[in-house]
Formats: sequence, C-alpha cells, structure tokens
Amino acid sequence: MATPIKRVGIISKPKKVEIREIVPALLEWLHERSIEAFIDKETGAIMETKKRCLTRNEMPAQVDLLVVLGGDGTLLATARALNRKPVPILAVNLGGLGFLTEITCEELYPTLETVVAGTHKTDRRVQIEGELIRADEILTPFLALNDVVLNKGAIARIFDFEVRVNGELVSTYKSDGLIVSTPTGSTAYSLAAGGPIVTPSVEAFLVTPICAHTLTHRPLVLPNTVRIEVTVKSLREAAYLTVDGQVGIAAHSEDVVRMRKADSFVELVRPPATSYFEILQKKLKWGER
Repeated sequence: MATPIKRVGIISKPKKVEIREIVPALLEWLHERSIEAFIDKETGAIMETKKRCLTRNEMPAQVDLLVVLGGDGTLLATARALNRKPVPILAVNLGGLGFLTEITCEELYPTLETVVAGTHKTDRRVQIEGELIRADEILTPFLALNDVVLNKGAIARIFDFEVRVNGELVSTYKSDGLIVSTPTGSTAYSLAAGGPIVTPSVEAFLVTPICAHTLTHRPLVLPNTVRIEVTVKSLREAAYLTVDGQVGIAAHSEDVVRMRKADSFVELVRPPATSYFEILQKKLKWGER
C-alpha cells in the first residue's frame, strides 16, 4: 500500500527560467489538496524567497515525495542527496534528452493525481555502492545511480585497469578509461562508449572500456550480485574517478575502486501509460531514417 502523500519537496535546476512559472502553480495545486510543500534553497533563490526552504540534503527526511524539475543532472544530484532514504522521486524533464527525467511538463499534474490517489507505478533503480582504497585505507565511499567512471586527464595516455570479479582476475584493460554502470546508466556514458542498452529490471552491472586499445576487449555484462574491483595501473599520471558525472577524485597507481550492489535504491515515479521502450523510441528516434 502506497504511503499517503502529506508533504512534498520541490527541487529544481538553478537558472531555469521556466521555474518562475511552474513552481507557483505547483505550490498552489498542492495547497488546494492540503499537501504541505517545501522548496530547496536553489529554487528559493530563483523565486526570491526563503519561506519553507530546505537544503537538498535536509529535504528527504522531511517529505513523502520529491518533485524534481530539470534534467538528468538535477535528478542524479537529488538521488545523491537522498542518502539512502526511500523517498520516491517524480522527475520532470525541462529540456534536453533526459533519459531519467521521463515525465514531461504536460504529464506533471496527471502523474501527481495518480501519486496522490496511490494508483501510480514506480521503478526501483539499483545503485552501486563503493569506495576508493589507497594503501588499504578507504578514502572515498560513494553511491552511484548511473555509473562509476575511471578516465584520463588532459594528457592523452593509455591506462591499464586490472579488473577482478569476486577476487578472480578478468583482464587488464588497456584503454582511455573504464565505466562500471547500472542498467539505469546503460543509456548514459556507457552507451556512448559502445555498451548495450539494458532495461532497468535486469539485475546486472556493465563494464565498458572507453576506446579500448585491445580489440578483444568488449563490454561485459555481470550479475549485480558480484563484487567488482578495479586497480589503476598507471605510473605516470592519475586517473580520475567520477561518480554519476558529478563527483570526482584523483586515483593514483595501485589505487583500488571496489564496487558492489547497494542495499539502498532510488524509486522513480513512472509516467502514466508510457513504457520503457516508448521512451527509448522517443529519445533515440529508433526506426527513423
């Protein structure tokens, strides 16, 4: 049984001009239904108000639903701010490709009606939990909804990445970088690097090399029950570890990135009467010439 929606948090992409029109109408819609509403401080700055403002990190503990107005980057930042709290997210796309922000502005209120009525559907998206380890010391724990990327810096040199699965050596990839992604992230950087599209319900992780310099190195699909370890093998320069394209840290030679399926998840409200394949057809223009 769905949790009754009594408090809603609104998070928006800064500097989006549409926010000045969308948010007041949304606040009025919620008020008419006796639903308490909060806005994040970035939205408050756009609206020139400090009333009922919370930080993005404070908001998940205070609300039953998060409405995200923006693009995939805003949604990924919101997912990180959840800090493992199971608050459903209704993500509205305000332009751009938006594989994750599937709901259009026109679908916002019909979708909200289903959420308030408790008749909506959601997708639970797997997260990658991991840490960067240096000399047996954990430096950076992280959670990723899309992907974890090890990539080169400004200098165009090849890296060696030693990949192990449950402690067993898979291979040492010679490439410009390496992507470990969830099915959610299969339509992001991994897709651009030649990886497959994996539907969100598939319990898998993807390992995709970026511009592999060995022709036999191809994207690898693994069950998400495994533990993946990637050891950086580069004596000349640091690689860069990036989580969901937003959090980065230098990874030196012999640093280990250890990854596994997280106990937490991100719950996304689905648009009404729209399937995953319809969204792909719309976003990727499948079948069009």
